[in-house]
This record gives sequence, C-alpha cells and structure tokens, in this order.
Amino acid sequence: WLTARAGVRSPDQLELTEDELKKEITRTLTAKNPHIPRNIVRYNFKERAYKIVDDMDQTAIHFTLNGNLVPKDSDEGRRQSIKSSSEAEKTPVEEENAPVEASAETAEEAEVKDEKPTGDAEAAEEGEGEAEAEAAGAETAVEAEAAEAEVPPPPKAPEKKLANQFNFIERGTATSHNPLREKGYQTDPAPYETFSGNVNQWYIYDAYVEELERMEEAKEKEKAKPQTVKKEDKKTGRKLSYVEPQHGDSLIKVAKAAKIAERMVNLNTFDDIAQDFQYFEDASDEFRGQEGTLLPLWKFQYEKTKKLAVTAISWNPKYKDLFAVGYGSYDFMKQGHGMLLLYTLKNPSFPEYSFSSESGVMCLDFHSDHPYLLAVGFYDGNVAIYNLKKPSSQPSYKSSAKSGKHTEPVWQVKWQKDDMDNNSNFFSVSSDGRIVSWTLVKNELVHMDVIKLSGDGTTMQGPEGLQLQMLGSGTSFDFHKKIDNLFLVGTEDGKIYKCSKNYSRQFLDVFDAHHMAVDSISWNPFHLKVFISCSSDWTVKIWDHTIKTPMFVYDLGTAVGDVAWSTYSSTVFAAVTIDGQAHVFDLNINKLEPLCTQLVVTRKKNKTTHIQFNPVYPIIIVGDELGLITCLKLSPNLRKMPKEKKGQEVKKKGPEVEMEKLEKLLSLVREPESE
Repeated sequence: WLTARAGVRSPDQLELTEDELKKEITRTLTAKNPHIPRNIVRYNFKERAYKIVDDMDQTAIHFTLNGNLVPKDSDEGRRQSIKSSSEAEKTPVEEENAPVEASAETAEEAEVKDEKPTGDAEAAEEGEGEAEAEAAGAETAVEAEAAEAEVPPPPKAPEKKLANQFNFIERGTATSHNPLREKGYQTDPAPYETFSGNVNQWYIYDAYVEELERMEEAKEKEKAKPQTVKKEDKKTGRKLSYVEPQHGDSLIKVAKAAKIAERMVNLNTFDDIAQDFQYFEDASDEFRGQEGTLLPLWKFQYEKTKKLAVTAISWNPKYKDLFAVGYGSYDFMKQGHGMLLLYTLKNPSFPEYSFSSESGVMCLDFHSDHPYLLAVGFYDGNVAIYNLKKPSSQPSYKSSAKSGKHTEPVWQVKWQKDDMDNNSNFFSVSSDGRIVSWTLVKNELVHMDVIKLSGDGTTMQGPEGLQLQMLGSGTSFDFHKKIDNLFLVGTEDGKIYKCSKNYSRQFLDVFDAHHMAVDSISWNPFHLKVFISCSSDWTVKIWDHTIKTPMFVYDLGTAVGDVAWSTYSSTVFAAVTIDGQAHVFDLNINKLEPLCTQLVVTRKKNKTTHIQFNPVYPIIIVGDELGLITCLKLSPNLRKMPKEKKGQEVKKKGPEVEMEKLEKLLSLVREPESE
C-alpha cells in the first residue's frame, strides 16, 4: 500500500509543464453572439426606406442531445399507457391460461425448430406436471378459504395512495375564440401654418429667461398651495391634521383692510403726537432770540433690530411719509446679520416692509424716477436692488464674486440718471478703493470700474523687494446736482478727491480736508459750488470746490457721525455727534455757532449715527446704535425763510433765492482772503 499510485492519462492528452498548468486562461462570456450578421436590412413601410435590423436573435446553440423520452400527450405515449393499464387489470383466470398459451406457443415453435426435439418434449412433460401441481394447490386454497370464512377477518386499514411526483401531465381547456371586430374612424387633417423667423442670441436668451421665470412662478404656486400639517395631541394621543391657510386674493384684501384699521388705531393711540406734528409751534422761540429747539415726536423701534445699529437712512422721493432704514454693525469684530426696514409716519408701531440679509446693511438709496427701487450696499462687499412691488423677501438683483462685487464693505450707493440705452444705473464706493458703476442690463447687474483711488505716495514692501502702491479706501461720495460727470469722494485718510466719470486714471483735484476718515460728504442742493463734509476729527467743514481751503470750520468737540443739508434752505444744515447730541446751524443767522444743540439719546453707551431732513415736512429723523429712530420737529427759529426787502421787485422763488442768499454769504467770506 506504500507503492505510489500512477495516474491514468488519456492517450490524446497533452503533456504540459507546471508553469503551463498554473497559467490562467481567461474567457469572457457575453450575452451577444459575435457571429450574427449586423448588416441585415428590411424595408420599413412607415418611413418608406430600408432600415437596419437591430434586434437580431443572439441565441447560440452549443449542445443538443436527442432523448428517448416520449411525451404522454403524443400518440406513442397514449399507446404505451393503454398497454400498461391493460396488463395491470388482468384476471386470475387469464393468468392461469397464460402459461398454457405460452406452452402452446412454445410447442408450435418446437415444431418449427428442428435443432433440439428431445429437450422440447421434456419441457412439455414438465409443463403438464406443473399444471397438475397447480390444480392441487388450488383445491387446498379453496379449503383454506372456506375455513377462514367461518371466522370474520379483521378490518383492513385504508391504503394511502402516494402522489406521483414524476407525473408532469399538463391539462388544458379550449375556450371559444372571440370574433374579431374592426373599427375605423376618419378625421379631418389638422390645420397647419407656415411660420418663419430670424433667431439670434438675444431671442434665445430671452426664451431662457422666460422659461426660468415660468419655473419660478410654478414653484411659488406650489409653495402657496395649502399644506396638510399633522400634529399629535399629547393628552389624547390622537393625531390631528389641519390644512394651512392659502395666501390668495381674499387674504390680500383682508390684509389691506387690517392695515388700514391698524393705522386708524395708531392715529387714535398717538393722537397727541399727530396734533403736535400738524399744529404745534413753539411760542417760546420769540423770547429765545435766534435759538431754537427740537420737539420729539415719534420713536420707531423693531424688536428684531434692538441689537443692531442704524447704518443708513433715506426718505422716499415720492411718498414723503415713507423712509428706509438700514441696520448693521460698525463694530468690525462683531459682524452678523442685517435688516432693511421701511417705516411710515402713519404707523410708527410696526414697519411697512422688512427684509433680512446675511450681512449687515451699510448704505441705501431710493431711485428718484422709480421710487419702488431701492439700492443697498452690504458689509461683505455685495450690492443689491430691492423691488418693493414684488412680494419676495429676497432682492431682485444682487452682485456676486463673478459679477465683480467689492472685496471690502460698501459705504455708500447713489442712483444716477439712466444711460443712453435707458438702463437704470447706480454707483458704489468701498474700502477697496474702487468706485463701481452698476447697470441693469437684461435683468442682470453689469459692473464697470469708474476709478480706483490710489494712496498719495504710500507704498508697501512687496515680495522680493518690490514697492507696491497702496489703494485709497473710500468711505463716502456724492454726485453733483447739475453736472452729471462731477462727483466727490471722501477717504479714510481724510482726503477728498474731485473726480469725473470721463477720467478714470486721474483726479480733477485733491483736498486735504480732515485728519481722520471722512464720514459724510454732500453737495448743497441749491448752490452749485458748495459742499459740506464731516469727520471723526470733530469737525464739520463747508467748501467751495474751486478753492482748496474751507470757508467754514466748526469744531463740535467730539466725533461727528453724519451731516445733512436741509431741503428748504441753502444755509441750514444739521449734524449728529457720538455723544448723542444733534446740532442745527443756519449760516444766514449765525455763522459761528449752532442755533440748537439738543440731546437726542439719553443712554450713556448709546451713540447717534445718522440724520436726515424730510423733503417736505419740518422734521428730521435721527438713528442711533441701538436701532432706535427718533423723529424731531424743528421749531420756527430753525426753519426761517428769506425775507423780501421793501421796494424790491422779487419774482424769484425757491432755489434761485437760496442761491443768491448763500452767494452773498460766500462773498463776505472771500473778501478778507482777497485783501
């Protein structure tokens, strides 16, 4: 058993080495047959052309074996089943006659065959002996049955028939076929028209824009659909479902009626303030001489803006009781979200419109011709346009990194007249030194750098010893009221640049105005040469843009946050300081001191930030760092109009009178300089 076993090999087996045996041969099987023809074509009656047949039979037969099984339903299967059943149903008599018939057949065969006659005779004798033995056995069997008949046999248990698991006969029934019916219809041919047109990029672009607007409208409609909300009652454990209300026309009408009712309630609540606003005149001004006072009226505050500072204020040019307020933060280490609110004097308790933003709002401005468009600048460098006609809470247009947004906070935005193509445009100034023109073209904001502020002689050490020129940081700007191309820009280093839209590489003039950042700058609405500026160096200065030195300088003792010209007089302006006070000046009455200095903010840590005159009513609004807007009424001494001299034919009104009045004051200031 220790002997080695020798393997048996086929004579036609190849002799392979170990490396050849270990070699792996990969065969990839696919469902497609590579041998079928791929260029079979057939005639397509529908298209009236020959088409290549794609769906070829991919079946390939690799092995076929013919078996000897016969189906039971075939003729041969029926004959075999009949034969097998007839053999199983034979009677005992037939079984006894079967050997006799068999012996007779063998005898006939023995007569035919002549090879072994003796053996056949012996076989016949043996057969007779066996027949006799069987007959005797049958007799004994009859006797035994008679004996057993006397004793009743025990009951036999019914035999269980096992199911034939190899019986695969299928049975089917034939049903009558439904008669086929054919129906035909004849219709008129569809009407058609021949259309032709020219297509260019603008048509394609407009089509895409219309499709996007349609998709947005569909999304808004889906949002407006009533939604079923399910809630679970904690006490009973039942799940309750209700349908949210749908914002339809009926709700809009109810909201409008509710707004009117709210205004009526507020008028009743603040009736005493409304009466003071309309009729009260401080009679004590007659005994004060030239001084005046500010009468506090309404206070506007919103719960969500209590921790935000007022960063911008602007009156609406059409609706004189409506003004917009921007909220953000001047603390650059604590920047967060911002808000944009629109208040009206008719409802001081709640804003008419409210918009929230991810970044703080730093500036805003209404369009003069389209008062529903509001341009806004944010702390993150973006600019946006809000359309008050649309109910959306998001801006209609907004800049992005791809569309050339600023890299620093946007400190001021100003609308300008429409360009040659009647496209609305506005300008923005930022700390990154860029003054950018934004134009609404094809429902998008297109930017163009007007000018870049460069620091005067300031350089920075760059890589490999290169000297890089520093860019100036713009903080405020204002455009001339009559000359569209002329504008002024204030910077963080205290300089004021006189620029033009026609020159993007150079400045028209440079004013060494302040020692610190220029917080605000504004042209006089009546005189074409005069502008005013304020700074954190505690001063307010009035300039003639043709002269490099200021004509009036006022030191207010603390940092000045904002300054604004009045809309009714060319010599009246107001300023606010961070100590919470408002100062009102009238150069026609007193060129040295303010006519009114009044504390507006009472809290110690609070600071006033912005001030604006109403274009029609004798009121001003002041914002502070805690998000509070205070409305103040000017006393009669603070809003005196120029008097006409006796015997003088005065036909001039409004701006012309104010220009002459301010021109006289300027001439008085220039006389000492000429001497």
